[in-house]
Amino acid sequence: MRLAEGGEIGITELCRRFGIGRSCGYKWLARWQAQGEAGLNERSRRPHLSPHASSPEVEAAVLALRRSHPVWGGRKIAAVLAREGKAQLAASTVTNILRRAGVPLQHDRGRGAAWQRFEAAAPNALWQMDFKGHVPLSVARGRLYPFTVLDDHSRYSIALEACGDQREETVKARLVKAFRRHGLPHRILCDNGSPWGTAGQGPLSALTVWLIERDIAISHSRPLHPQTLGKDERFHRTLKAEALAGPHFPDLVHAQAHLDTWRSTYNLRRPHEALKGAVPAERYTPSPRSYCEDPAPFEPAPDDLLRKVCPHGRIKLQGKAYAISRALIGKTVALRPGQADGEYSVFFRHHYLKTIDLSESEP
Repeated sequence: MRLAEGGEIGITELCRRFGIGRSCGYKWLARWQAQGEAGLNERSRRPHLSPHASSPEVEAAVLALRRSHPVWGGRKIAAVLAREGKAQLAASTVTNILRRAGVPLQHDRGRGAAWQRFEAAAPNALWQMDFKGHVPLSVARGRLYPFTVLDDHSRYSIALEACGDQREETVKARLVKAFRRHGLPHRILCDNGSPWGTAGQGPLSALTVWLIERDIAISHSRPLHPQTLGKDERFHRTLKAEALAGPHFPDLVHAQAHLDTWRSTYNLRRPHEALKGAVPAERYTPSPRSYCEDPAPFEPAPDDLLRKVCPHGRIKLQGKAYAISRALIGKTVALRPGQADGEYSVFFRHHYLKTIDLSESEP
């Protein structure tokens, strides 16, 4: 500035020497002449007017929703505000509001490689079922075992139950409650552990036999492949972050009340990114298949051979014993002739069990 005021060197030459444009040089010179050294201090680049800035009321709505749901990010908050008619905001705008308010945000870890995803074609075509580990109780003795059932098509939470154990009768009672409310699914996918599996000791358990008798197909995940139950596993991750991250519940009654409230939010209000921002309730409809206490009697095909499963889980055919399943002791299975002579496919109702060949001996 002093060189410019001295007049010995022109503005154009000074700008060239200091590597700035002439307009920038004239701007700084004008500030120096008007304010002296104070005019050279760095000034805010914020515009004097921001016609598209979010109003204080909108920012308050964003922060209130975040306080109610501390793990929700910009996409979910923006989707909820739009659905409820409070504001139309970009997810990035919501994120900036949260940052300005000093709200700690999770770092974006990236989406990684694309997964090949499967989705059932319609509601109730497939349910996924599992337990979410266990959580200690702070007052009552015992532990909380959250039992979860998720509709594969809509991600709708069919059941979220605070259980005190993982026994067959506990699961059966919760499933009956779900069947009466939502109807019967066509198929249920579960893992291989108890009570729906036998951990490698056979394909059926007493619970899966009970489900097959209600005309529900059963599938088990591949051993050591939890991604087969990927939607329920992802649900468990959300459940842990949003509903189980606080202090331990005093007892199962308080736990169930809390889980009921969270389940309602999950189904009716929380946007789901895999559903393009929709909520699960928008894609789910109850099943037209009603639950009946007593299963319909089994009607075999005309060519079926019927055999009752004896103790030790075996049947006898032409003087030979064939292992079927201990879970079917006392039940009747159907042997349907195959294409080859002496070959039979063994079914328990609609469920295929195995193929036996009379020409081969079985231990």
